[in-house]
Formats: sequence, structure tokens, C-alpha cells
Amino acid sequence: MSLVLSGCLVRTAANVVTAPVRVVSKGVDLATTSQSEADEARGREIRRREERLGKLEREYREQSEDCEDGKRSACEDARETYAEIQELLPTIPVDPERD
Repeated sequence: MSLVLSGCLVRTAANVVTAPVRVVSKGVDLATTSQSEADEARGREIRRREERLGKLEREYREQSEDCEDGKRSACEDARETYAEIQELLPTIPVDPERD
């Protein structure tokens, strides 16, 4: 009986000693996961803005052509689209140029 009891005490002591390490390790894992998830979310948001910018640029090109052909409503649409492009541009990071 005392052998079983001492084994139980040793196991409990080992659990008490390693508990802080396990808690810190779990915290590091959670922090790392959170940063990874934040990076992924930021990447998705940037891609969404880039797609929106591409769509706006295509619309602007078409509206500008229609405006040049004399369609007045297209001129106003082009001005509005251009303003939206100007608002969106600062929110999209620029890739550094490659040598």
C-alpha cells in the first residue's frame, strides 16, 4: 500500500512541478496562433481591397472611354469612381521593387 501511495505522491509532485511549464507553453501556443490568424485575416483583407481596386480601375477605364465619346453621365461616374480609387489606394501596401 505504501508503495502505491508513494508512486501517487511522486506523480502528483511531478504534475505540480511541470504545471507552470505547461501553462506557459499553452500561452505561447495561443499567442502564436493568434498572431498567425491575425496575419491571415490581414492578408485576406488586403486581397479583398486589391480585387476592389482592380474592379474600380476597369470601371474607370470604361467610364472614361464613354465620357470621351460624349456620354455626360459617364463623365460623372468616372469622377466618382476616380475618387473611390483615391480613397482606396492608401490602404493597399506597396510591394518593394525587386532588383
